Amino acid sequence: MEQVNILIIGAGVIGLAIARELSSHNDDIVLVEKEDSFGRATSSRNSEVMHSGIYYPKDSLKAQLCVSGVQDLYEYAKENNIPFNNCGKLIVANDEEELLVLEELKSKGEKNGVPNLQIINETECKNLEPQIKAKYALKVPTTGIIDSHELMKKLESDAESNGAFIVYNMEVISINKLESSYVVKFSNGETFNANTVINCAGLYSDRIAEMVGINIKHEDLRIHWCKGEYYKSSKIKGIEHLIYTVPDPKGIFLGIHLTINLKGDVRFGPNAYYVDKLNYEMDESYKPEFLKAIKKYVNIDEENFQLDDCGIRAKLQEDGGIFRDFYIKEESEKGYANLINCIGIESPGLTCCLTIAKQVNKLCFKG
Repeated sequence: MEQVNILIIGAGVIGLAIARELSSHNDDIVLVEKEDSFGRATSSRNSEVMHSGIYYPKDSLKAQLCVSGVQDLYEYAKENNIPFNNCGKLIVANDEEELLVLEELKSKGEKNGVPNLQIINETECKNLEPQIKAKYALKVPTTGIIDSHELMKKLESDAESNGAFIVYNMEVISINKLESSYVVKFSNGETFNANTVINCAGLYSDRIAEMVGINIKHEDLRIHWCKGEYYKSSKIKGIEHLIYTVPDPKGIFLGIHLTINLKGDVRFGPNAYYVDKLNYEMDESYKPEFLKAIKKYVNIDEENFQLDDCGIRAKLQEDGGIFRDFYIKEESEKGYANLINCIGIESPGLTCCLTIAKQVNKLCFKG
């Protein structure tokens, strides 16, 4: 049985960032991942947007960690030559009712500390984005996009340079709590005895917590899988900002929006619907829904509109449920000292990865 000081489960962007942060201060950090490389699920199947923090309730972890996290991420990208584009975002409105939503978003964002928010009129929108139909827009300058693969590659490299060990093809099958450590068994027959376990298992984070002994139903920590699909168009060119609509009133997603990648290519999405099985097949039955939403703010022909990709979020918010925050907690109160659960780390998790890592570092060494 191998002895480990700190064992991190899951090599998505959150697990990698935590491994980097902890290994800069501590020895004997091991990160395990059941896939054969990093970020094979949610971390590589998203819009790569760096969010500003305007959407989330004041004092929530999502708001706090996002507002500071986006600045940390820009600095990290600059220092390490990770491709990014601080392109900004326009949240568009086409009637007075939607304008009220923009005003509410602006107020919420300002309370969260998001800088330089501005509501602009139709003429100003046209000057910024001639192809976009909007009577008003909320201009959000701190939003941007980043190459998530290069980000994860650099986080992995930093962690390993600090002395952390990252081991792939290591699927956890059981975790047993001893008096002052955790025995973690893997499907390949290996066993670790870890002083501290950090659960960053994303789509499976509730199952890892359940393996330890936490009653996830009683604690309301069941993960709900929410699928989002993307379409693309090669005919729309020259867009310089991300274009969002007013968000879904249920808070499940932010509306079917237009994003650009670092080459300037345009994609649309995601939609959002809950699923019981993990698969990454696209469902073309939602295509009319996409086109109807998109035509409100940009002209597009159906023949120039193709399937792109999809992803699945690990949401604590169930279908029809209320807003749920990130769950980042050391579990001594539940009888599991030195277990740290990171559950429900969905959007804006990518944006918050460095600040989540700092948060976890504090929990590890709060004593």
